Amino acid sequence: MADNRESITLVVSINSNAVSGSQVPTVTASQDKSLTKSPVTTENSAVGNQKDTSSLSSLSRQLSESAVRAAARDSSLSRKELGEKASELLSKISGDGYFANKKANDAEVPDTQDPVLLARAENATQFVNGNGKNPFASMSSDQLSLIIYDDSGSFTTNERRAALSESSDREYAWQQKVVANAMAEYNGTGKLTKFFTAALEHYKDLPAIEQAQYPNSYEAKLQGWIALDFNYKTHTVEGKGSPQEVMDKVLNLDKQLFDDAGADTA
Repeated sequence: MADNRESITLVVSINSNAVSGSQVPTVTASQDKSLTKSPVTTENSAVGNQKDTSSLSSLSRQLSESAVRAAARDSSLSRKELGEKASELLSKISGDGYFANKKANDAEVPDTQDPVLLARAENATQFVNGNGKNPFASMSSDQLSLIIYDDSGSFTTNERRAALSESSDREYAWQQKVVANAMAEYNGTGKLTKFFTAALEHYKDLPAIEQAQYPNSYEAKLQGWIALDFNYKTHTVEGKGSPQEVMDKVLNLDKQLFDDAGADTA
């Protein structure tokens, strides 16, 4: 569930010469059997294809409309306002804000007669309560984001929570992979430059509302660390901190470390 990993977000504390700041939590790393079909088989297949097409068209329409709303929202808010909006929206589908309204959330039904949408909403409610599969497991990350931050009523609270769960699982898996690669980089070269590059590319791929949840200095500081190309074994460039501490600070977005006001102080 998303709640198991809601504390895992992304942050770095960087200044031009050294990594400094308070200790942050450590990130741990988690057909074709015959050419002949009977009439019944053919008919059932046709019905199945019809359902799949209906499901696809319903979801495609929802996502298209959600994308339009997201674009209007993102263009009308400043980065700070967008970050605050994200926090507000997430508070409704995670943590105390979600569980305070758990009964109503589980009883919520889409305002539609579309059996496909009704079934998917029910599946989402079952999933967030520990039963069945996540109906959004096959969605792209951008599509998951559209659902998570869409409070128009097009998606139920539990659908948005299910999408958040899938997104959180993917984020956690990415963090495990990038930390493993970073340790291999450090052990092999003494550097973490590829790690910083991977974190920066990951950030740039995020939709605006997710980027807005990062410190304003995140991108600039990562670029500075990449340019610094510091070797933590030979101390070729001035710096301090263990590689694990550096990775933790990057992945946990420590606000003190990313404080713009203290960006150039050791």
